[in-house]
Amino acid sequence: MMKKIPKQVLILGFVSLFTDIASEMLYPITPIFLTAVLGASMATVGVIEGLAEFIAGFLKGYFGRLSDKLKKRSIFVTAGYGLSAISKPLPGIFPFIPTVVFSRVADRVGKGMRTAPRDALLAANADGNTGAVFGFHRGMDTLGAALGPFAALILLHFYPHDYVLIFLVAFFPSVIAVSFSAFVKDKIVERKVVPKFKYLEFWGTAPVEYKHLIYLITLFSFVNSSDVFLILKSKNISHSSTLAIVGYIFYNLIYAASSYPMGKLSDRLGKSRIYIIGLFIFSLVYFGFAVSPNIKIIWALFVLYGIYAASTEGVAKAWVSDLIPDENRGSAIGLLTMLSSFALMFGSFFTGVLWDKFGSSVPFLISSIVSFFVALIFIYLKKELIFKQKID
Repeated sequence: MMKKIPKQVLILGFVSLFTDIASEMLYPITPIFLTAVLGASMATVGVIEGLAEFIAGFLKGYFGRLSDKLKKRSIFVTAGYGLSAISKPLPGIFPFIPTVVFSRVADRVGKGMRTAPRDALLAANADGNTGAVFGFHRGMDTLGAALGPFAALILLHFYPHDYVLIFLVAFFPSVIAVSFSAFVKDKIVERKVVPKFKYLEFWGTAPVEYKHLIYLITLFSFVNSSDVFLILKSKNISHSSTLAIVGYIFYNLIYAASSYPMGKLSDRLGKSRIYIIGLFIFSLVYFGFAVSPNIKIIWALFVLYGIYAASTEGVAKAWVSDLIPDENRGSAIGLLTMLSSFALMFGSFFTGVLWDKFGSSVPFLISSIVSFFVALIFIYLKKELIFKQKID
């Protein structure tokens, strides 16, 4: 049983806390800034989010593998957070659509550099409690995701519609995050020599359960489009940018509070069970967003959405960490996040196109149906795996 959070996990938690305060000051207001101030369409929002996720996804795979080869993680963590910090204030200095695109892409490049190496570091410090460690980290990360929009709302209260100011202020918590990242150290462990093979060869040696996980999470990611669409949907229902952002803050508070308990629960009950429950909750939430015009129901759905996120985000990485040894964890987590980011890119683009052409209900209904069937497939594969193990 885990008695305390390891020091390096605490440091990484504070790095993520302050990074997400900065990032999430911008995340909910950026689509509003793009559409209401700069005149961008929903499809444009989808393209920007998709492009950003594509670049981040590719780099997550590349730097995950590179960190395995070099047996170094911390250097990519510090460099990645540093690049994201520099990109934050650019739209405030140059408030144009191309600048928003460049800033968003640069921020995601930083995320791509740091994500897989950081997650491999978390797993290396987990000492058999991957669910709890990833749950704690997601909780700190998501607490920042709640505090960031709250700070943005306070600024908008005193300086209405001054979105430019928020981009400039977001730079300061980013600097604090980079300062914390300087204390991140690599964990020295006895590791096998990492063979110089490519992802294709790594895939050939990977466990069957890991491959199933990759297939299904990638499929699910295609219908799990960017959260900016949830923000815009709640704005349309409430007719208030403020209420839309408050709903997003509320979701993140639930997410933050639930992440560590759900992570610990996944250590006890199994990652697959918790993840499957999360998928069913997601399906229910997106169905509710598709059919309900009631803002009170939307707020209840945000609560469930927070529980879904706590049941899947950190749990999936903890699940991979349990399946793959340390010397290849950067590659394994990098491949997972790379493919899911690619799927999210295409999903965000198609969500924007479907929204523009058919209204918001259609993409939400599609997401609900597909995620429900992905959960059923997970259950089937889990039963098949248990059956084969009994035969063996």
